[in-house]
Amino acid sequence: MGGSGSFTTLADMVRDVQPPSQQRVRGASLGLPADGPGSLAGFGIRVGAFCVDALGSALIAGLFTAPDLPGNWSLAAFAAVTVLTLVAFGQTPGMRLLGLRLAHPRPGERLAPWRAVVRTALLCLLVPALIVDADGRGLHDRLTDTGVVRD
Repeated sequence: MGGSGSFTTLADMVRDVQPPSQQRVRGASLGLPADGPGSLAGFGIRVGAFCVDALGSALIAGLFTAPDLPGNWSLAAFAAVTVLTLVAFGQTPGMRLLGLRLAHPRPGERLAPWRAVVRTALLCLLVPALIVDADGRGLHDRLTDTGVVRD
């Protein structure tokens, strides 16, 4: 009861309080920013980088199988290019073109080859990349403790 005889109700006390947000900030559980450099890349741009890498790998494989289509040789080229460029540069050609890079537990150091191999093998299966967590990271990233972030 206030000095003027008016009562403060619970509704009056919480009227100006904003309800808690039910939207989860992508990457917050990993200590990453919500947007800008270092934030987790969205699904669409990651698919774009994958398509660039897949097309490039098909073209590379086609150089060796011409005049026939490369078939599964493009998958072998994809795996080789992906592992080599992730270990050497921390990003695939498609990631580089679209301004992405691979984040891993030891920033500033090269990606461990085993992480690149396991991540790429799972990515070649495609389904693990479609099984995503609340942050949008695919199973291949969760198992190797990596994530695709904006550069």
